[in-house]
Amino acid sequence: MKHAFVRTLGLTVLLSIPHHAFAVEFVTVGPRAAGMGGAGVAVTTDALATYWNPAGLAMTQTVDIRLQATAQGVDRHGVRQALQDIEDLDTANAANAGRAQDLANRLNRPGASLSASGAAGLYFKGHFGEHAFGFNLSDVATAGSFVSRPITATGGGPITIDGQMALRGLEARQAAFSYAYAFADKTFAIGVTAKAIQGAAYSGSATVNGQDITLSESFGKSKLSTAFSVDVGAIYRPASWLRIGIVAKDLTQPQFDAPDGTKMKMLPQVRGGVAVNPYSSLTLTADMDVTSNKTFVPGIKSQVLSVGVEQTMLNEFLSLRAGAYKNVQDAASTITPTAGVGLRVFAFRVDIGGGYDFRERGALASGSVSLTF
Repeated sequence: MKHAFVRTLGLTVLLSIPHHAFAVEFVTVGPRAAGMGGAGVAVTTDALATYWNPAGLAMTQTVDIRLQATAQGVDRHGVRQALQDIEDLDTANAANAGRAQDLANRLNRPGASLSASGAAGLYFKGHFGEHAFGFNLSDVATAGSFVSRPITATGGGPITIDGQMALRGLEARQAAFSYAYAFADKTFAIGVTAKAIQGAAYSGSATVNGQDITLSESFGKSKLSTAFSVDVGAIYRPASWLRIGIVAKDLTQPQFDAPDGTKMKMLPQVRGGVAVNPYSSLTLTADMDVTSNKTFVPGIKSQVLSVGVEQTMLNEFLSLRAGAYKNVQDAASTITPTAGVGLRVFAFRVDIGGGYDFRERGALASGSVSLTF
């Protein structure tokens, strides 16, 4: 009981400090990256480079128009199933008291939480000689849910279940413009993205009492505020078969007002990547977060290692992708496999990609349609 009280008090204080800043993690955007384990810093040269690394815009002289949507969710320690089992439990039957306590203990486990992220938007890329430019109108969202008041199960018929889960979320609705320039026959490229961001911050709670628990309806009404930010990136190509990239995002640390008086801040994120082409149709790539990024779940940080491979066939008519990723800062996470495919007919192409964590039941899915000239 003492430990439960201390934990409840600590979380209450954490959530009530007005100047506390919740941060967001790096979000996978686009089916090509999703299929290759979430790696995109060194390989993305289409319109999605306005998100991944603006320097990539200058590595190819193409015009690219792209619509994409990506979603990812992580269920740590089976939170969703535990909530469903509590809803289905017959609390009038005293024989279920032990089962109720087991479910409460599962939700109270350290690290038990739900996380979600996603992105969608319209992306454009163009060029003028060695100069490249792009823009996007997009929404990048992250969210998390965790136990803020420990779940208790008391009585022997009827059984009383009581507790609470906190929910936090942030939508970064962006209008972004990118510029990039390539030097020395594309040996080196630099790029910058300026973003105007409308932040829609959510702060809510859901009571766990054995009745219907609909987390998606418990975020509450968002609070809107506006900020500006800047991303910078670079790509170095010392040989025709090797590219090394790095991007630093949200250098101005934009922050947004939340409904509960807290601040949600997008702290700077740095990610590096490398891409190797043993031959023109085969790409091997890897990304790694240099920064350890905070999330909306207390005690959970995000620092992802991603690896992937892409094999194109028949002049990119067919692209096959595979990969894997792992959050090296989350001891409970496993290596998640990914895969994807792309089809191109003249200028039109369709891509899908995704991954699934069979232990924690985390899922990643993405799709896009585009025109490339």
